Amino acid sequence: MTPSLAGRIAAALAAPVAEPVRAFAERLAQAAGARAALFYGSNLRTGALDGVLDFYLLLDGGVERGIWPRVSYHEWDNGDGVLRAKVATMTLATFAAAARGDLLDTTIWARFTQPAALVWSRDPAAAGEVAEAVAEATKTAARLAAALGPAKGEDLAYWRALFRATYAAEFRVEKAGREDSILSLNQAHFAGLLAPALEAAGIACPRQDGLVAPALSPALRAKIRRWWRRRCRLGKLYNLLRLLRASTTFDGAARYAAWKIERHTGVPVPLTPWRERHPVLAAPGVLWRVWRARRHRPPS
Repeated sequence: MTPSLAGRIAAALAAPVAEPVRAFAERLAQAAGARAALFYGSNLRTGALDGVLDFYLLLDGGVERGIWPRVSYHEWDNGDGVLRAKVATMTLATFAAAARGDLLDTTIWARFTQPAALVWSRDPAAAGEVAEAVAEATKTAARLAAALGPAKGEDLAYWRALFRATYAAEFRVEKAGREDSILSLNQAHFAGLLAPALEAAGIACPRQDGLVAPALSPALRAKIRRWWRRRCRLGKLYNLLRLLRASTTFDGAARYAAWKIERHTGVPVPLTPWRERHPVLAAPGVLWRVWRARRHRPPS
């Protein structure tokens, strides 16, 4: 990791976070026996405590096989109100391997080239490993951005090409122009990030007439694109399997869904032990209840 990239990563991971968020992260991390906790998403940018906070908990252990991460939902009343969190749990070794682009996954390096804060770590060694992994994620993303982007252009043209490609490879529906929204909301983070990331990856990135021109040989560009085509072909299937797994292993899924439904429709959904144990089977009945409640609601 070059000093310039190291400094940017360190500053990003040290972003200020509201104390309740930090306390919640520490509580979750210690309960899970984690080495570190990362906080990301819109609540990091806005500082808001409402909605659902997004955390990654990184554990001890080797690189995991199969489909990961494990996803769970948690609520905590800290005395000032109820905080809610969606938590993805995986080993730090898996996180680092995915960030380097060694695995088929496209979500880790695409997600963590965007802003994230290291809100808790067990010790300095864990914090250092997380910083190194986030730097690797940025390098992986920058290499692909350079290979997909123009021969010479503005920094944002490369990041735009990257996010457009990664969204297309995943099994989810995003509004057109989602990549522009990410870049506009995180302008300071991405400004000037491409060159130090590429240089850390061993790719010169001179600037000509205010534009960057990554020094990719035709052979290296072709190699990176071959690497990407394999992940692009398998990305939708892999993410579909991940979604199917989450539908049956999402710890706290019923509580999360009940809160989400009431928040968006105003219809409370009482949780029964059966609904807690079988959220997928309970879904049709819950949707019927919500439909009937909204149909018979007096007009406002």
